[in-house]
Amino acid sequence: MYITSKLSDHLIYCPNQDTFQSEKKQTRDEVIRKRLLIDGDGAGDDRRINLLVKSFIKWCNSGSQEEGYSQYQRMLSTLSQCEFSMGKTLLVYDMNLREMENYEKIYKEIECSIAGAHEKIAECKKQILQAKRIRKNRQEYDALAKVIQHHPDRHETLKELEALGKELEHLSHIKESVEDKLELRRKQFHVLLSTIHELQQTLENDEKLSEVEEAQETSMEADPKP
Repeated sequence: MYITSKLSDHLIYCPNQDTFQSEKKQTRDEVIRKRLLIDGDGAGDDRRINLLVKSFIKWCNSGSQEEGYSQYQRMLSTLSQCEFSMGKTLLVYDMNLREMENYEKIYKEIECSIAGAHEKIAECKKQILQAKRIRKNRQEYDALAKVIQHHPDRHETLKELEALGKELEHLSHIKESVEDKLELRRKQFHVLLSTIHELQQTLENDEKLSEVEEAQETSMEADPKP
């Protein structure tokens, strides 16, 4: 209401209305031109301002006190509408500020939610990798278990090893016995060969001795007696 009171004081105590008549011819076209450039076709608040300017110009050109008072009331009404529109605009502005604060709060909450979602996604990726690793280990374990199932258990393996050890020990004894017998036979064969060789030498000596004796007998028989 401050604008209305100031304008009303100025209009009521205007010393000479004729001074505005000379100025309005110079400024009217310029004001209208600027308003049209700013507001296009003069709708909304600028339309009210244009209407207020026109009312002010008519008030300045009013020929009677009644006409001036009527234009004055119109200006006050237009000012009230402008003030109401300004108050409404301020309320909308405050509401927009609160909405912006609310949107900013929501935006921060969304950012926090997105950050939390990224953390959860990263954690889920880690869990997926761990699950894949566990699955791979289980598959390898199952494959190894299947291979192990085709082999006897440890108790049976130990029994078989023990039996094989005893059999190996028995075969070792047999081997030693055979080697001993073979060594004995080798020695006996060596003795036999030595005996045969000695016997052969003896036979050869006997043959030579017989030949000598026969030769002597032959020579004795050939010689005449005196």
